[in-house]
Amino acid sequence: MTDSASADGVRVCATSELPDGEIRLVPAKVTGWRDDIALFNDGGEFFALDDTCTHEQASLAEGWLENGEIECPSHQSRFALRTGKVTCLPATRDACPHRVDVRDGDLWLRPGQPPVAP
Repeated sequence: MTDSASADGVRVCATSELPDGEIRLVPAKVTGWRDDIALFNDGGEFFALDDTCTHEQASLAEGWLENGEIECPSHQSRFALRTGKVTCLPATRDACPHRVDVRDGDLWLRPGQPPVAP
């Protein structure tokens, strides 16, 4: 982890800075993770996945967010935000999900830790 990361995770932003339907890219150099991480606000719920599509070298942060899924901008593979599971081919490998915590109105990313079940 880098200086901005801690055992409690990485503070990304205030929840108000990531409006519903928006995506924020968190660089690997900030998180210390192997890939950039895409952070999503879908209906007021926050999710995070590795940014690189498992089918092609495309950024999921540049994709389309809809109904709990992110669609890759290259070949329309889709991934469930909550689990990273592939929901539409051509991707066949799931995306890596990460834990997102909301604390005192801020979003904290915990790279490499699985999301907490609802």
